[in-house]
Amino acid sequence: MRMTIPVAKVLAALLADPEAPRYGLDLMKLTGLPSGTLYPVLHRLQAAGWLAAEWEEVDPVAAGRPARRYYRLTPEGVRAARAALAELRALAPDSPKPRGIAPTGAPAW
Repeated sequence: MRMTIPVAKVLAALLADPEAPRYGLDLMKLTGLPSGTLYPVLHRLQAAGWLAAEWEEVDPVAAGRPARRYYRLTPEGVRAARAALAELRALAPDSPKPRGIAPTGAPAW
């Protein structure tokens, strides 16, 4: 997996609570990434086996919105994401370290 800043932001957001299913708009808010950047990253993570995705079972008419596609790191994805972000931090020892999730819910990258 090629580690880019958008990939690192998505992984950090997903790792903040690996058990929590996240949908696109939620991830856009957490990462600050536009949909045109976010969805290709999600697709690559899913193709690599790091991410599982499933559609919510909801009646769009009753819910008043379309069904959401929820994303969650796989167990392999959790291990790989933690290792990749640790390696990224090790490569840039003089740069500021991520501080986790900021009070607004956005990763502190």
